[in-house]
Amino acid sequence: MARIDDYKAAKMLAGEKLAGIPFDDIIGPAGFESIGKDRFRVPFLDGLYLGRYPDFSFQNGSDPEKEVPLQEQVLILHYLEGCAHRQPTTGKWIAYREIPGASFYFAAFVKRAVDPLKKVFGQDIDRFTLAVDRLGGGKPIEPGDAGVEFTVFPHIPIQLILYAGDDEFPPEANILFDQSIGSLLSPEDVAWLAGMVVYRLMALAH
Repeated sequence: MARIDDYKAAKMLAGEKLAGIPFDDIIGPAGFESIGKDRFRVPFLDGLYLGRYPDFSFQNGSDPEKEVPLQEQVLILHYLEGCAHRQPTTGKWIAYREIPGASFYFAAFVKRAVDPLKKVFGQDIDRFTLAVDRLGGGKPIEPGDAGVEFTVFPHIPIQLILYAGDDEFPPEANILFDQSIGSLLSPEDVAWLAGMVVYRLMALAH
């Protein structure tokens, strides 16, 4: 399939670039924990992956028999690349549209992340809260009828905000990112990342 081939090519390209950089110069800036001189831990949502340098193979830390999705491997590698020139986390939150170059991917971002968030949780805030509790690691925030901040990777916080629907108004949702996100990931990667968070919450809501 073309999409799988695209991911394989993206992983190979990113892995080749990173393989030419010393191990400590990659893992340190990313905020990942190193294991010896050729392995590292990658916390991702409610899971843990183990990565190996320099071939950048990945293993599920809790279930070695379970394959790490190729798309997530690519995101990890792109994050490692981005950390080499990232801007410091600012604490200023921006919408997806404000990420440089994001306008082309905005429709995909809404389809992958915002719309599912509204559809599944907009009329059931308690269900959202349950999923957040099950995922763990979320920090409650003030905006909206329900809001949470997750740290997806060490330098990538993300906020999910829900406004409950009623008889008069439909539900609304917003997903915000630190202003530094554009220095770490491409707009396409950010859209996929947000979708992964939302879909993980959806899976935990059942």
